[in-house]
Amino acid sequence: MTYEDIVVSVDEGVATIAINRPENANKLRFTTARELLDAFRMVRETPSVDVAVLTGVGDKFFCIGGEHEELTSLDYSSVMPVIDLYEFIDTMPKPVIAAVNGFAVGGGNVLQVVCDLTVAAPHSIFRQVGPMVGSFDAGYGTWYLEQTIGRRRAKEMWYLNRKYTAEQAQEIGLVNDIAEDPVSHAIELAQTLRSRGPFALSALKAAFSGRHTGVVGQARMAHDLLLTAYRSSQEATEMSESFEQRREPDRSKFNR
Repeated sequence: MTYEDIVVSVDEGVATIAINRPENANKLRFTTARELLDAFRMVRETPSVDVAVLTGVGDKFFCIGGEHEELTSLDYSSVMPVIDLYEFIDTMPKPVIAAVNGFAVGGGNVLQVVCDLTVAAPHSIFRQVGPMVGSFDAGYGTWYLEQTIGRRRAKEMWYLNRKYTAEQAQEIGLVNDIAEDPVSHAIELAQTLRSRGPFALSALKAAFSGRHTGVVGQARMAHDLLLTAYRSSQEATEMSESFEQRREPDRSKFNR
């Protein structure tokens, strides 16, 4: 599929999704968020794709937040679906690695925070500027940031709006690795993840997500447990067969 605001490529089970608005500092707009959602849905629904890498085109900007488009209506069909994007990345059962190639500011920092792992280029800068422009993120940008770097650090980042280098970000737990070529390194990590059990990874991701998403994470874990039961449980097999054959189940086959 051809996109206007992003570039997507797939190689050896890894999808690389890049925001392609370097002339606009890779800011998110309605079209960008909608296309990112579509690309991540493709990853979610394609059996041959196991991991996604999210980055920005160029070597200066990962993403510096949202573009201030004129809001003409509160109709959600015209409101930038950025919360939908955060939620989808956080809850999709496949890992997403952020390859931060420059400035990750505002919503761009939140975007990398909701990813599972982050690799940063040495020249990357991380920052929240909300209060400086009369804005804030009272959801993923605060809860998940606090969970990632701690309450005091998260408040410091939001209240004082300081800039953090890649090295400082790694020290406080905001990023995992620093690499000259963050995309290549992220792809290496993605291949490592591909050598792990995909069902186990999806269950772990659901467990982490469930801490904040409540019923969403719990439902995913319950669903995966049910799948396991249907695939491997003698009890599930016997109950299903006895129902279809209209007979009493053989209780000796139940798991105890």
